[in-house]
Amino acid sequence: MITIALGLLPLALLGAVLGLDVVSFPQAMISRPLAAATLAGALVGRAGHGLIAGVVLELFALETLPFGASRYPEWGSASVVGGALYAMQPDGTAGALTVAVCAALITGYVGSWTMIWNRRLIARWAAGLRDALTSGSCDAVTSLQLRGLTSDFARGGLLTWIALLALAPLEGAILAHWTFSASDSRAAVVILAGAVAGGAIWKIVHNTKGTNWFLLGGVAIGSLLLLVT
Repeated sequence: MITIALGLLPLALLGAVLGLDVVSFPQAMISRPLAAATLAGALVGRAGHGLIAGVVLELFALETLPFGASRYPEWGSASVVGGALYAMQPDGTAGALTVAVCAALITGYVGSWTMIWNRRLIARWAAGLRDALTSGSCDAVTSLQLRGLTSDFARGGLLTWIALLALAPLEGAILAHWTFSASDSRAAVVILAGAVAGGAIWKIVHNTKGTNWFLLGGVAIGSLLLLVT
């Protein structure tokens, strides 16, 4: 168990960095599922598998509108979990993508709460430094910023590490009793992800004049490219 826990530390470090990118720093979009899951797969030694998981998770993530202090899934750490879990399974394992995506969605949900707890912690720190902040103390501002970055870094790392420790054995147990074929299970998760993405896109653009035709044209062109390749 100790060996497994130590072996997951590189992935936990990646989750910490990508969890930090979601809000705190540098917000460079490396925490998007497409990038995060691919990086996780690369750490496991199978970047292609991470990319596949990332594409599916990216479709789910299109539903997320991270505005203000709203609660939304934390996709950086969650995508590391999903990409790593899928990459850990042998090629053609029935249900591997489905279970990995579900694990990522669960991690993202838990991650949304950890971000709120982190905000509350930073708010308490800010309250304790109110007088210094009001006076314009540069040291107080720097201290609060560094505390926030450090706590968010630790939050993302611990979330990723604990999720992998808990979900990797669970994934193995579920796949050992999986009864659906590999193609059916992949199709199910892709259809669900596509439906979520389609609903998210439509919600954003349906009030814009002429968008319907652009959307239909994009679907038609994409379908044609899929058929010819």
